[in-house]
Formats: sequence, C-alpha cells, structure tokens
Amino acid sequence: MHSIPPPSGPRGVVIGIDTHKHVHVAVALDGLGGHLGEMSVPTDRGGYARLEGWAMGFGKILAFGVEGTASYGVGISSHLRRGGHRVIEVNRPDRRERRMNGKSDALDAENAARAVLSGRATATPKTADGQVEMIRQIKIAKDTAVKARTQAMVTLKTLVITAPPELRERLDGLSRMALVERCAGLRPGPMTSPLAAAKHVLRGLARRWQRLGLEIN
Repeated sequence: MHSIPPPSGPRGVVIGIDTHKHVHVAVALDGLGGHLGEMSVPTDRGGYARLEGWAMGFGKILAFGVEGTASYGVGISSHLRRGGHRVIEVNRPDRRERRMNGKSDALDAENAARAVLSGRATATPKTADGQVEMIRQIKIAKDTAVKARTQAMVTLKTLVITAPPELRERLDGLSRMALVERCAGLRPGPMTSPLAAAKHVLRGLARRWQRLGLEIN
C-alpha cells in the first residue's frame, strides 16, 4: 500500500467522513496530518453540496475517506464522485475499541482521513450509479420475495400435516404445484369449525405463494 504523497502546496487536504442515517460528520486534515476543521451536515443533496463546498474551501483536495460507502455513505460517495473527487472506502472502527476509547463521530471522521493519508485505506468503493445499481436494487427485492415464497410453501406443507383428516387426505401426496392449485381453490365457508379455519389458512398461503411468484417473475 502507498500513502498519498504530501501536497505540493500548504493547502492540500484529505477529508474523512463518518456517515450516519441522518447526519454525516466530516474532518479536514492537511497533507501532513494537521487538523483544519470539522463540520456536520444532513444526509440530503443540500448537505452533500455544503460539505463539498466546505472541503474545497481548504484548497486542493487529495481524497475523501468515507465510512460505510455501501450503506449510509452511498449518497455522499456518489455525489463526490460526480464532482470529480477521489473517494476512498474506509472500514468502520472496531466497535469494542470504539466503546473503550469513547464514542466520537468527529474522532471517527478524523481516523478515516488519517487512514487515507497513511495508506491504510486505498480501496475504491463500488459505484452506486447506472445499471449496476439498478440490478442491485432489483435483486434485493427479488431475493426477499424468493425467501418469503419459500417460507410460505414450508408453512403450507406443515399445516397440511396438521389439518383435519378429511382435508389432509385430499391434499397429502400432491406435487407442489398441484398442492398450491388445490389449496388456492378451497372454499372455507363460514368460520365455524377447525376444518373451515384450516381451509381459510391454506387458501391464503397458497394464494400468497402465487402472488409472490408473479412478483419474482
């Protein structure tokens, strides 16, 4: 790993950013590690622009070291990249060590900047723009739907086993698709018996499985 070379002028800076859901905290260091200032901004476009303008006021920016570039830091990272700035991914500090040393967002931001200056942090975060980000978001939604559909089928089969005998005997041994179709077409009638309740629940689970299949597709 190689550290960022010292700036040619006295105002080259590195910015460390500690990211959170509602507020980001930034600390500016000069190329030799001297503390130049700190600020906090809300996590919206106006806040991102304020942070960028504040950082540029110190002079030439060598890099931004950002924690959580795949979570809370994704917005500020994208904003800074679009502005032509170098963004470095910084690992969050160990939580136990953080508790021992006392929680401080400004200290975390400063440590992020120092990690970049020293060369301990060099990774370029994945971009969160364009088709890659579109696919990532769609995959997250699909994966949760697949998980929910699997759980619906497991529950459906479990309830078939414990259903009243006259219903269980009609459903036992069916293939998965046949079971779904048969259960989706059940007619519970008035909810006045365990048999009617079992039909109601099995029909709901089967139709949920079908809806999730459409969503996944």
